Amino acid sequence: MKNRKLFGIASSMTIAAALLLAGCGKEEKTSGAGGAVKTIKVAHYFAEDHPQNIALKEKFKKKVEEESNGKLKVQIYANSTLGAEKEFYDGVRNGTIEMGIPGLIMQADIPKMAVPEWPFLFKDFEHVKSVLNGPIGKELTADLDPKHGVKPLAWSANGFRMFSSNKPIEKMEDFKGFRVRMPNIPNYIKLGEALGANVSPMPISEVFTALEQKVVDGQDNPIATLRQSGWYEVQSNVLESKHMFSPNLYIINSKFWKGLTKDQQKLIETASKEAAEYEFDLLEKSYEEDKKFLKDNKIKFTEPDSAFSKEMEKRAEPLYKEIFKENDWAQDLVERIKAEE
Repeated sequence: MKNRKLFGIASSMTIAAALLLAGCGKEEKTSGAGGAVKTIKVAHYFAEDHPQNIALKEKFKKKVEEESNGKLKVQIYANSTLGAEKEFYDGVRNGTIEMGIPGLIMQADIPKMAVPEWPFLFKDFEHVKSVLNGPIGKELTADLDPKHGVKPLAWSANGFRMFSSNKPIEKMEDFKGFRVRMPNIPNYIKLGEALGANVSPMPISEVFTALEQKVVDGQDNPIATLRQSGWYEVQSNVLESKHMFSPNLYIINSKFWKGLTKDQQKLIETASKEAAEYEFDLLEKSYEEDKKFLKDNKIKFTEPDSAFSKEMEKRAEPLYKEIFKENDWAQDLVERIKAEE
């Protein structure tokens, strides 16, 4: 129940935490000849034991602090401590928070940032890494700095999303009347509705309570999140739908970035890529372990057969037609992603 409590208090802590935040690039005076220390606050919404937070602690924080010779200090704020995704993303944009690891919330203003979460687009983790760590990944993030004032550092993984529920979902008809929490992002909501579900958007920090109080019947997230956030305590089933891949992105406030030395910039960028790569590996390897843990805690898994999978993909086709109609670059980009090895 530890994670449940953490999620429950996250929202109430947001205002207090925000009041305590120092301005971007705050320097702490040291008593020796070392000069000033710059503190980098890193915010995200994952639980303490999630691979995302583990990678931050074991790779990013350790490397940055050790190799900066004490000139950079890293403070990690997990579990939406500095606000839900929109709040901490806005914090990075305006400079009250130096770094963050949001999902793709910025897609509301930057359409190409929605692409990685389009339904049934990626085959597996290797396909994801090949696309996001290559030229296409750079193309997707090109507008972040000029439009939002944040610099992208590295792609990391939330994972392939699946539906957890308080009832079995074994065929298309089972989505009818299914009240599901999904992020407040148009592509998510449209996909949920296309499958036949009733979608209730809400921040991730409110999910446990909504499931516990039966405000919703289920949610969609990778199973690592289902486990680490404690939601398995109030769910009974998982449909291994893998209906979309959900990435995260290491970002840093552009003004803060420009105030760093070239060596510090290189260190932060290298540490971000190493931590993100480690997190990808942890998440991919943890799938079977997470699945076993959830099964041991009475979660029943349903793997859709070929016919069910194809029917779900077919339900997503109108969404793609709408996307292609609204964005003249979209069809070409999808074709390039699917052709990537």
